[in-house]
Amino acid sequence: MSQLDHRRASARLQILNPDGTAAANRRVTVDQMSHQFLFGCGAFDAVQLMKTQDESRKAFLGQRMDQWLKLFNYGTLPFYWGRYEPEEGKTAYQETMAAAKWLKEKGVRVKGHPLCWHTACAPWLMAFSNEEILRRQLERIHRDVTAYKGVIDMWDVINEVVIMPVFDKYDNAITRICQDLGRIRLVKEVFAAAKESNPDAVLLINDFNTSVSYEILLEGLLEAGVPISAIGIQSHQHQGYWGLEKLNDVLTRFSRFKLPIHFTENTLISGETMPPHIVDLNDWQVDSWPSTKEGEERQAREISEMYSVLFAHPLVEAITTWDFNDGCWLKAPSGFVREDNSEKPSYHALMKLIHGEWETHETMTTDSEGCLSFTGFKGEYSLRSDHGDATFSLGNDLSGPLTLH
Repeated sequence: MSQLDHRRASARLQILNPDGTAAANRRVTVDQMSHQFLFGCGAFDAVQLMKTQDESRKAFLGQRMDQWLKLFNYGTLPFYWGRYEPEEGKTAYQETMAAAKWLKEKGVRVKGHPLCWHTACAPWLMAFSNEEILRRQLERIHRDVTAYKGVIDMWDVINEVVIMPVFDKYDNAITRICQDLGRIRLVKEVFAAAKESNPDAVLLINDFNTSVSYEILLEGLLEAGVPISAIGIQSHQHQGYWGLEKLNDVLTRFSRFKLPIHFTENTLISGETMPPHIVDLNDWQVDSWPSTKEGEERQAREISEMYSVLFAHPLVEAITTWDFNDGCWLKAPSGFVREDNSEKPSYHALMKLIHGEWETHETMTTDSEGCLSFTGFKGEYSLRSDHGDATFSLGNDLSGPLTLH
């Protein structure tokens, strides 16, 4: 039994001509167009592409997003409150919605990140009482989840709750209300608002803290009836690859909740690693952080291994690498492409897996009754013949007629 059997399904289809007769002894090509599994990446540049008026910048970002789209079927867009709404009532709705619709039209599933977080919070909230901050936070969730419903139906509802009430880098409105209400009450409130606004949305809690503290928090939230759709795990590895031991330990510990697991923010760098004594990654401020040939080869190996382990795990539904290009957060060489859009070995290594080893393409001939059978990776498919085409979804095992058009 293959460790990837749970990623595949079998199909037995009867292919019908447009007139309803069996397409007997017909040569057909079956091609997987997209995965059910969510292979994702930060898609912040899609917002910039929609916003910029500079033609050369637009062409550069367009090229980058073309490379992005060849690899991924899942993108994260920014909803940091302080940036999305820097002044009360003045939001980035227009360019963000344009980016979300553009991605969706390209077959990409879109997630918004995050609805509630103490970092990058709106500074104008500080003028209000805790009671009013909470009211506005819930109002913000209702507003945005409702506005994007049908375009964005997946959200990181709340981010980094483990550290939220003890965060002391600077005063902020969300830490204030988390201290006041407690973690569980705040999470319950924000999830309830998101669920009410879009009952069918996939709602995540997300954290970089993979210690027992996150497990204890999740236990309390689930006991309190919080409707968590999936557990989000950040894996920013600026100080070096976790390795198989830590990766499997995290998977084992968080699997006990029997919830889907999303690796929401993955980073593997292709340069020198950050010194181990740095506790908060944001404290590492450098003028430049170059990618190296040796580092790029290492990054490709580590990405291939990590993605293979996660794709094989039955509870993992999604992997998002945070930076598509180098030079983003902390100026790290963390991307699949360099700052000039040239592709790194990691881009081609992941392409070989997602659109090579893990993708199904078959050429077959139907039998005398127009039937064919095959097993493929779950996802969206096209079927082509000289007499017409058809599309279908392979989720669980599939059988039945399929009419060419």
